[in-house]
Amino acid sequence: MTTSKPWHGVLTAMALPFHEDKSVDYDRFASHIQWLAANGTQGAVANGSLGEYQVLSAQERSKVLEVAVEAAPAGFHIIAGVGAYGADESRRWTEHAAEKGAHAVMCLPPTSYRANDDEVVAHYREVGKVGIPIIAYNNPFDTKIDVVPELVGKIADAVENVVAIKEFSGDVRRVWRIHDCAPRIDVLVGADDVLLELATGGVVGWIAGFPNALPKESSDLYNLAVAGKFAEAAPAYAAVHDLFMWDSRKEFIQAIKLAMDIVGRYGGPTRLPRLPLPATDEAKCRKDIAKVLAFYSRK
Repeated sequence: MTTSKPWHGVLTAMALPFHEDKSVDYDRFASHIQWLAANGTQGAVANGSLGEYQVLSAQERSKVLEVAVEAAPAGFHIIAGVGAYGADESRRWTEHAAEKGAHAVMCLPPTSYRANDDEVVAHYREVGKVGIPIIAYNNPFDTKIDVVPELVGKIADAVENVVAIKEFSGDVRRVWRIHDCAPRIDVLVGADDVLLELATGGVVGWIAGFPNALPKESSDLYNLAVAGKFAEAAPAYAAVHDLFMWDSRKEFIQAIKLAMDIVGRYGGPTRLPRLPLPATDEAKCRKDIAKVLAFYSRK
């Protein structure tokens, strides 16, 4: 499946591999991008939440994006996460992304500060000065700011190069209000466990975590959903849904890396403050992964 815009299609929110000493394994990261491209996905997001950008040094974060752009084959789109506490830092990471050849950026509102609507709009206006396409990212759980459809409309009116929103609130009714409040803004599925529900309202992309372990299966499911073939998609969605729900939990990074390890891709450890899953959570996650693998083994 080809896409005309870099933020369309299945974009994997990249997990970042670490060596056992917790240094970044750039070689595995580059190889993983090439594997995703060869298995039906259209692009990847580097330095997003799943990439543990908050615990990277500036030098590591810079090199992660550089490696991603260099590793990506022709036609495979790289989106740079530019989340930061304030607009100046987000703008600087956006400038870096444009300089290094990223196709677009994904930008949270200010992190760790409960900004009001005017401050959120000003944040995106500052980042928008760079000129590269911006995917706004609504994650009220991490930022404590809910970019509701009416605020999406204000951002769209103020910043021309905000082109899309990754919607992660879990409220599947919002897609319809976003279309009403910001008709030019493309809506991207932001959480794995609401793919089918949001697809009924018209989406053009999916920024997803579990393609790190299941790229072909995820892409096939997405293609059925956006084509409106919901009856065909339903059996696979039922099989994966318990696993996909981990994407909406705070332990999503550990769960996705565990799934990668189990399917034969290297997930590896996380950096502090994240520890391995507690035993009960790991057992449940392994059960959810086994359910998915059993379903696809029967197909």
